[in-house]
Amino acid sequence: MTQKPQLRIAVDIGGTFTDMAAFDEASGRLLFGKALSTHGELVKGIQATIDSAKIDWRDGHLFLHGSTIAINTLLERNGAKTALLITEGFRDIYEIGRVNRPDAYNLFFNKHQPLVKRSLRFEVAERLRADGSTHKPLDEAAVRELARDLKGEGVEAVAVLLLHSYRNPSHEQRVKQILQEELPGAFVCASHELSQEYREFERVSTAVANAYVGPRVSQYLGQLEDHLGQQGFEGDFYIVQSTGGLFPVEHAKVGCVRMLESGPAAGVIGAQAICAQLGMGDAIAFDMGGTTAKAGVISEGRPLTTGSALIGGYERALPIQIPMMDIHEVGTGGGSIARVETGKALRVGPQSAGSIPGPVAYGRGGTEPTVTDANLVLGRLDADNFLGGELKLDLAACQRQMHDRIAAPLGLDATQAADGILQIAVTQMSHAVKAVTTERGLDAGSFTMVVYGGAGPLHASAIAREIGIRKVLIPYAPGYFSAYGMLFSDLRYDYVRSVFRKLNDLSFDEIEAAYQKMEDEGRAALAQSGVQADGVVIERAADMRYVGQEHAVTVDLPLAFFEGKDRAAIKKQFDQLHQVRYGTSAPQEPADLVSLRVTVLGTMKKPPKHSVAQGTAVPEAAAVRAVKPVYFRSTGWAQTPVYLRDRLLAGNQITGPALIEEHASTTVIQPGDALRVDELGNLQIEIGSDRT
Repeated sequence: MTQKPQLRIAVDIGGTFTDMAAFDEASGRLLFGKALSTHGELVKGIQATIDSAKIDWRDGHLFLHGSTIAINTLLERNGAKTALLITEGFRDIYEIGRVNRPDAYNLFFNKHQPLVKRSLRFEVAERLRADGSTHKPLDEAAVRELARDLKGEGVEAVAVLLLHSYRNPSHEQRVKQILQEELPGAFVCASHELSQEYREFERVSTAVANAYVGPRVSQYLGQLEDHLGQQGFEGDFYIVQSTGGLFPVEHAKVGCVRMLESGPAAGVIGAQAICAQLGMGDAIAFDMGGTTAKAGVISEGRPLTTGSALIGGYERALPIQIPMMDIHEVGTGGGSIARVETGKALRVGPQSAGSIPGPVAYGRGGTEPTVTDANLVLGRLDADNFLGGELKLDLAACQRQMHDRIAAPLGLDATQAADGILQIAVTQMSHAVKAVTTERGLDAGSFTMVVYGGAGPLHASAIAREIGIRKVLIPYAPGYFSAYGMLFSDLRYDYVRSVFRKLNDLSFDEIEAAYQKMEDEGRAALAQSGVQADGVVIERAADMRYVGQEHAVTVDLPLAFFEGKDRAAIKKQFDQLHQVRYGTSAPQEPADLVSLRVTVLGTMKKPPKHSVAQGTAVPEAAAVRAVKPVYFRSTGWAQTPVYLRDRLLAGNQITGPALIEEHASTTVIQPGDALRVDELGNLQIEIGSDRT
């Protein structure tokens, strides 16, 4: 009898590396693989990670996947030729937007650039009222004629936004049906399929983004499905959403925009799992890879999420109105390029060397120094032991390019130039942490920072010092952590409905019926998923604001509030959150209920805790691989011990300076830091006061 497949395989594609983590549900064994990302052929990079771990696809029963393809398509502006159909009289709301001017005195400020040019935005004769009733019937003949014109234009994707479709989607549904009949090969997206909230600008921006990336993402997912079939994989294929939850690949092909932040979100889920294992309620999840650095927050054991996000930075951003992990990203990673600009200004990023050609150190044709090259010049990376010796680094080329391109123009030596690059990178990365803590009313210094990603542990101590964080934790397998985090993800479906009710006038029966309808949809979706979940968890929340305010905050609401019809408890929960977020609240002022939110989770079996054997305070002599000179700002070049992480035991203690090497990452312990290995194998670091 053939053995039943037991492997749960997770793959995360980053800007530089593709990472794989697999969990054998029978034995509890974990397997890892890493390969350079192959941006022209992403499937090839995925297969390389599988080959590196000597895994057979036929042994897998569940494949989980996160990729940067959707967000890169948006940021690089290389998506499909897209048209927009919108209610008559509202052709330009997508371009007008919210008229934000965040930099009021900047004469060179440019607002967001729409993904659809004006000549491909078309008005549809129809109109619904705010309550969903029909004011003007849909002119179907005109829509059909327009669809035929679009076919002649060679349009590949169409987004549809009709006013108040969140109340009544019938017009959008009919327009989509006509478009599919007349444009059978085009990707068609209607706004109500993605968002059932008000705010027409955010809705149209979301629908257009989904249509714009849809053809490329759905084609890629189809190619990956074909590859899995050719390799004998017969299990289920799930995509990681921007919430960190899983949904079937069939849904991902339609709602491509839901996977914008799939990899970073999975990392936060992994950090949440670490917090649960250690009984730690609050943490900052910090991920630094080859291209970007990202930060999210776990508060009281739960990741902070948001109902919308700005993609591309606040100044020129396009809003995406879907539930997602509240993550802030900066364009600084190991591959970020350093350069000297006019006025002898040293800049780092956001341009990245990526995997092709990669940093100078990789010897693949790169000539511009990067953050990775700076770490090699300062002795923090080992030229012969990078990725366990699989990728030899070229130190001489790094030193030469560092001198010629950075040090000489600035009148510095190569060491000073490399140190300057790291200082700038650290300052830039600290902005990501501040954006999810300080700017949200949270004291970053009171959190433990969980740091991962291939480049994260190299800079963890320096970033913590920059912000005033006293505790850092480097988890097991940080170089594979986003893929590892996917193994802790649950099936997840999110629903939202705009309701607009004053809390004091609230009919609990009406609200309960609305919640129940969304919850039933979620249970039905889980039942159709094909994967047997261990259990079902329902979470409720609501967007609330004080009467007279424009914007709302999302408040988690326990089921007990509704069972007891406790209006006062709901109001108190909102007041407390408003106080945290904005430093003020108004308990005596009435509140509005703007939107209702439901999350339906199908919980999955989790990998077991990683553990290490117990040791003494002093590491074994075999744990020290070498002693070598490493540069620190406070001490200059210092003889520094290099420890092998897989030889460290629980209870081992190390004082800085030191390096901790493992296959896909290196942790820098600065002078003044104190490290302790816990029973789960995490590196827990108490940050010293030295500025290095």
